[in-house]
Amino acid sequence: MISRELQKGVLKPLILKVLNENGRMYGYEITQKVQVLTQGKIKLSYGALYPILHKLEKDGTLQTESATVNNRTRVYYHITPNGKSVVKEKIEELEEFINTIQILLKPNLGLDTCI
Repeated sequence: MISRELQKGVLKPLILKVLNENGRMYGYEITQKVQVLTQGKIKLSYGALYPILHKLEKDGTLQTESATVNNRTRVYYHITPNGKSVVKEKIEELEEFINTIQILLKPNLGLDTCI
């Protein structure tokens, strides 16, 4: 499993990507989808998930919709039309970060070609 420290900075773009690809989802569904897609390497806790969802809702990136399922209220999250640009931006930012980290993790940091 990947440490919570490493996960912390990438959770927002991961959550946005999952919602973008799957449409309307509720919290538990998001946690399960992330766990399946990462083969159990990333396990989202509710304590990490809901503050991000609430902030994205407050920012206008996400919108909520409530529905009653089995006599329980379930809150679904989906990306707003304006939020689509935020999703694109956050995913591109994460991809650039990953590419940069991959360069740093290569042996010799590519220094032998620079000297």
